[in-house]
Amino acid sequence: MASADPILHFFTIIESQGGVIVKEAPKLDLDLYIANYRGRTCFERLLLIGRSSVPLCVDALKAAIAEAKRGKDVQRYRDAWECIRVAAPTEPESQWDPAWVENTEKANKMETARLEAELKQYKNNLVKESIRIGLRDLGEHLEQVGELAAASDAYLRMRPEASTQAHILGVAKHIIGIVLQRRDWPSVLANVSKMQTSGMSDDEQKLHQPFQKLVTGIANLHSDKFYEAAKNFLEVGDPSVCQSCNDIASLNDVATYGGLLALASMDRSELQSRVLDNSNFRNYLELEPHIRKAVSMFVNGRYSACLAILESYRADYLLDVHLQGHVPAIFSAIRNKCIVQYFIPFSCVTLDSMNKSFAKPGESLESELMTMIRSGVLKARINTIDKLLVAVSSDDRIEMQKKGLETAKLYETEAIERIRRMNISAADLEVKGTRKGPGSAMPGIAGEAWFDETRRQLIQTESSAG
Repeated sequence: MASADPILHFFTIIESQGGVIVKEAPKLDLDLYIANYRGRTCFERLLLIGRSSVPLCVDALKAAIAEAKRGKDVQRYRDAWECIRVAAPTEPESQWDPAWVENTEKANKMETARLEAELKQYKNNLVKESIRIGLRDLGEHLEQVGELAAASDAYLRMRPEASTQAHILGVAKHIIGIVLQRRDWPSVLANVSKMQTSGMSDDEQKLHQPFQKLVTGIANLHSDKFYEAAKNFLEVGDPSVCQSCNDIASLNDVATYGGLLALASMDRSELQSRVLDNSNFRNYLELEPHIRKAVSMFVNGRYSACLAILESYRADYLLDVHLQGHVPAIFSAIRNKCIVQYFIPFSCVTLDSMNKSFAKPGESLESELMTMIRSGVLKARINTIDKLLVAVSSDDRIEMQKKGLETAKLYETEAIERIRRMNISAADLEVKGTRKGPGSAMPGIAGEAWFDETRRQLIQTESSAG
């Protein structure tokens, strides 16, 4: 077992690089958690846990080494080895394996050369379907060895060779898989839009909807569009079909992402109709009952209990490859909503009761309330003498007067513009469009002099009208 000093040194380096450090033990079981995934996301999630979780660091990095060796990507093995040699230098996995690296690189080069030779032969024979299959096999191989740019180029060259709707959708899914790994979120949304406008039948739409909604939701999540992302996850559809997308996210992830983002962006009525009463999404919530319980608590007005449930799972969310960078914003949005909803029925509330419901033991909520008031999230003011949070109601009379003044100004502007047009028409200063060709000149005074004369007559007309 690795000593504590190397791990401390490792996480000091991670912290200096701006990484997220999770010291609390998560509720997840590493083996059961990673068994829900397949493909490249397995390694990505293991490496993230190894670089973030202090309790699971060594176990996750050892599993990442094993996962990398099951594949063909030498760079993945190098990334995991760079971490474990610092965090656990006494573990067997911390020893560099030059034989595996040499054999894998040699096998990758031979396979690439073979696939390129086959593709060249297919092109010489001018068999369109064989060319498409050859490009697909080459792209999948390059993706497995980590050459994402070359793999993307191979998939793009498949498009002219795609002859059926299924082939076109297959190309789109391959390209989306590449841009997902490259974290190019605008390209993810653009390629999903192409899939949706490709004229799929109802059966094809039903088959590909989970994939489309899932990747769109992930892209919107990383673009900080929480409401749009929540709707995408809530509309993923049939879990049995979505199970095939576990190279991107698991069914548990759909429940977690959808529930958290809905809590952060939807009101009580939407949470009831879109989440709790959603028959399709209810199947996902059964996999993560704490999310369903948190949403139910919020809908029923038990805000402190809702926040307590989510806070107990914060460590798990911080170890998720897609949630980690957004946990502070999501939790802040949910917390602000809970405080606002708690305060709505009252004209004033004591700060002690607010602290009892929302603050940590021994801490005060006053500074957080001040920030919410300044940002306009909470319509209230703080009475520091009596220690009260007092509601500030909007004055309907003032709002009506503002709208009346704005309407009067718009009417005045429109009236002046109409009078100006009438005067121009009365003075016969309208340009009638009598030019017949590119070389014809203005009638009367030509060019710049004509515009000067027109401006002078317009000023005289307006002054006489005034």
